Amino acid sequence: MSDIVVFGAGGTAGSRIAAEAAERGHRVTAAVRRPEATSYLPPGVRTVTGDATSARSIRELAEDADVFVVAIGGGERELWRDAARTLVDTLRELPDPPRVIHVGGGATLLTPKGTRYLDEPDFPEEYRDSAEGQADALEFYRSSADGVTWTYVSPPPLEFHPGERTGHYRTGTDHPVTDAQGRSVLTYEDLAVAIVDEIENPRFGNARFTAAY
Repeated sequence: MSDIVVFGAGGTAGSRIAAEAAERGHRVTAAVRRPEATSYLPPGVRTVTGDATSARSIRELAEDADVFVVAIGGGERELWRDAARTLVDTLRELPDPPRVIHVGGGATLLTPKGTRYLDEPDFPEEYRDSAEGQADALEFYRSSADGVTWTYVSPPPLEFHPGERTGHYRTGTDHPVTDAQGRSVLTYEDLAVAIVDEIENPRFGNARFTAAY
């Protein structure tokens, strides 16, 4: 059993990760900016006010945590890099910091040509700020996260949506996992399964992984 703090547990990904972890018997704390908006989380999930860009909040929540899951969204480009930097700078000062699992974007995965999906000419402009922000966070972890154990998780770049929990998936690293038809598909529910599996049996320390069917 682990003590897991989920930043952004009120969101689409965060709520499913919190629920999956609680269902498996972990002690889960939902760290959200508006606790009153998370009444749909399952029983047993503790809800607190928390902010992944606040050093004070991070220090307070780190006292009893084994793992921080960062599933935040809805901000401007700077949000994700600011969160990564604040987490790393704060946690590396602690004697036994929790591991960080950052739920990132799929746009940083590589196409068959070796370029990022984010850099394709037809990449939708409405998603660019968040994609660039998540790319900034990934680069920060890779270059500047000494002293902290982190994992960056990328869903598929296109076909990622709420749906059924199957409990099955395959993993990769920098390229999307594809099926026989070349599609990379995953539900939020099974992304949550993959993340809690990684918490229980770590395989991607200080690395990025992706998952799909």
